[in-house]
Amino acid sequence: MSSQPQITPGESMPRARVRAAAGTGRAFAVLAVVQATLIFTITLIAVPLPLIGREFGLDSSGLVLVNAAYGLPYSGLLLFGGRLTDRFGGRQLLVIGLAIFGLASLAGAFAPTFTALVVARFVQGIGAALTAPAALAILRAVFTDGAAFGRAMAAWGGVSVLGAAAGTVVSGAITTWVSWRWMFVIPVVVTTLTLALHRRLFPAAEPDTAGSPPGLDPLGAVLATLGISIGSYGLILSLENSWTSAGVLVSLVIGLALLVAFTVIERRVRQPLLPAGFIGRGQRLFGLVGILLSAAGSGLIAFLLALYLQNERGWTTLATAGAFIPYTAALIASNRAAGPLIGRFGAMRVATAGLIISATGLALLANLHPDTDFVVGLLPGLILLPAGASLVFSAGAVLAIAGVPASQSGLAGGVMNTAMELGPTVGFAVLMAVAATRIDTIDGYAWAFGAAAAAHIVAAIVGVVSARRTSTSAGDSIRTTV
Repeated sequence: MSSQPQITPGESMPRARVRAAAGTGRAFAVLAVVQATLIFTITLIAVPLPLIGREFGLDSSGLVLVNAAYGLPYSGLLLFGGRLTDRFGGRQLLVIGLAIFGLASLAGAFAPTFTALVVARFVQGIGAALTAPAALAILRAVFTDGAAFGRAMAAWGGVSVLGAAAGTVVSGAITTWVSWRWMFVIPVVVTTLTLALHRRLFPAAEPDTAGSPPGLDPLGAVLATLGISIGSYGLILSLENSWTSAGVLVSLVIGLALLVAFTVIERRVRQPLLPAGFIGRGQRLFGLVGILLSAAGSGLIAFLLALYLQNERGWTTLATAGAFIPYTAALIASNRAAGPLIGRFGAMRVATAGLIISATGLALLANLHPDTDFVVGLLPGLILLPAGASLVFSAGAVLAIAGVPASQSGLAGGVMNTAMELGPTVGFAVLMAVAATRIDTIDGYAWAFGAAAAAHIVAAIVGVVSARRTSTSAGDSIRTTV
């Protein structure tokens, strides 16, 4: 796709540039809504989960399976989805992924049984894993100018966490006023509109003249998908079972063994699914760790505070959803500020500052007790955590994609989204294990918030040291302008 706007006969260059800018703006808006919807679909199930459990007569293990059925294939297939995108093109994979995602969402809305709902959520995750890296590859093709792409990535990072917050708020309202089944209508509408507009807004993949397209590495794809999915399932099981229980141990051991095998195989194949050094190159690793921690912290606050307000304080579903409105407002405000801040101070410094702000919010929530006042005790944390997380997501997205050639845009999108998905799985399970060490439930919540704050501070210290050592490196010198 050419970086110069195409001029129609009789049209001036300024007008052509305005038209081109409007086109990229519309493309970004649609892609951002798609990305937000993919993340929205993760969290939309959390608030109405008790109602779903009563309707289908589920025990705690059934509720865990409903909650996890979407995220397991989503996180497990992202790397392979990225490779497919780089092989066949972003627009083609987006269409396939959205078609699967939309049809599965429709099936979820009409699911007559527990099994049907779990299958629908699982297939949704498959579609999402194909869609997410494809959307990022299209974004790279739309914004051919480096500075414009940097600005787009700064905004893109905050889109996902905004989708997560919207899932919590919107699902509570829809469940209260209509039915939990209507939550699945939103993904159907987004999918339908995007598929209707995709040819008009998104460029078709250009042929790769630099060399042959990347191989699929089927063995690596199978090992990575199963390793991440089975290992993640073991961590999810640990939320309801002892770490020494057979189900947890077997899942974790198998998942770890598959990931070790994946690492060994990738060193021997000619075209590995995940090239050696890709994750640790430059300051990409710091950006990915920041995204993972912020996703874990955001998931923790949404899950624990929803339980605290409903089970310990007796709040209604709608009131609990309303409590997260300031959370959402802070995300939006911080995301709008992220681009200019990255342009002025660099992605590395903004990510580090975001970790410190998030840590402060989590530390305040570590003072949680049975009678904590919402305005004084909870609201500051509900504002600071998302404000910092949005900065980390935005700056982390810039760091994660920096220096990646266009031919690996899908891979970069898959890796970044994998970090985002593993946060609420790996990080969340570890933090909930910390909570389980306390006898008192609310005391356990407080300890989990404290542990999350400590992890953010450690990462921020690493960021400060790294920024000082490599202040002139490509990752830190990334600038965006507004």
